[in-house]
Amino acid sequence: MNSSASAHGPAGTTSSSSSNSAPVPPAHGVAPGRVAFGLDTFGDITVDRAGRPVHHAQVLRDVVEQGVLADRVGVDAFGIGEHHRPDFAVSAPDVVLAGIATRTERITLGSAVTVLSSDDPIRVFQRFSTVDALSNGRAEVVLGRGSFTESFPLFGLDLQQYEQLFSEKLDLFSALLPEGPVTWSGELRPPLVKQHVYPKTEGGLASWIAVGGSPESVVRAARYRQPLMLAIIGGPAGRFAPFADLYREANAQLAGSEAPRLPIAVHSPGFIAETDAKAAELAMPHWLTNRNQIGRERGWGDATEADFHREARSGAMYVGSPETVAQKIATTVRTLGLDRFDLKYASGPTPHDDLMTSIDLYGRKVIPRVRELLTEAGFTPGVPQAVSRL
Repeated sequence: MNSSASAHGPAGTTSSSSSNSAPVPPAHGVAPGRVAFGLDTFGDITVDRAGRPVHHAQVLRDVVEQGVLADRVGVDAFGIGEHHRPDFAVSAPDVVLAGIATRTERITLGSAVTVLSSDDPIRVFQRFSTVDALSNGRAEVVLGRGSFTESFPLFGLDLQQYEQLFSEKLDLFSALLPEGPVTWSGELRPPLVKQHVYPKTEGGLASWIAVGGSPESVVRAARYRQPLMLAIIGGPAGRFAPFADLYREANAQLAGSEAPRLPIAVHSPGFIAETDAKAAELAMPHWLTNRNQIGRERGWGDATEADFHREARSGAMYVGSPETVAQKIATTVRTLGLDRFDLKYASGPTPHDDLMTSIDLYGRKVIPRVRELLTEAGFTPGVPQAVSRL
């Protein structure tokens, strides 16, 4: 593959044109020296107080309200994931984000994730640069392959090309980021020759690469000079420390020790209520519904209440009172040397009102408390601290 954007492409790509006036990539939802805190949702289909499923259309309207509340209570970023199945309402995150953009003032708005393998990189850039305009420069895109494959047959793509599709489309998307004329060629689509893509942004489009923890994916993010989003959805967060270290080492080797440090973030599930007992009472049945539905599709055994409590106690679930959740987030941030932590606040058909309470507590109580704990520990983003592994 050949690309005009060698500053963003992997080692070995060539440049036939470039733009010295291209926007400098923005700070990816984080400020130097300050840990950012986000919220993510997939637009899980919720139930009302009588246990009846809420219509997809109402869930989408509720997600907008959730994003507006997150902005109001001081959350730094709000991400919406993409799925193409009946238990999730959001198949077009950028459209929902555009609605939120016009009702918010400061929060970063992004995807969690955009399934780039089954999308068109040019259209992804155009849609998110449009959200960036509507939000006055607050858009970001998180690129990944996703954990579901429904989009491949839906859009007529061959699952046997799973790896090639992502690799080639990521290469093209990276070539678009400098926003100059793009000359690029690959195997799965016709080449581009000195092609501009519109609309341009006013300050660059922020983007991340989301990975589940394979070394190859971590190094690829470094090769493309993209910030890393680690999706930790099961087990102790501390086991991902080698991947965070690998990413930092790969960046130093590939870009040089003088290159700007790129941020690392974590995305994990959780739920907050006033007490630990209340959080478990509200979250557990819906988590089990979601986990076991997906598990049966994939041939897993059913999860139990004991599994829920184990994940909440020492795994990837951040469930409990504001103090409990803040302590666990702070430990994860310190252990991995993070720049950002995103809580996936909806798992399964949790009612909208409960989600709003969780968002409110996260913004008003959890985030300030985590900042206190990090300050007390003398934490510096990007520098892991020796704390007990989760």
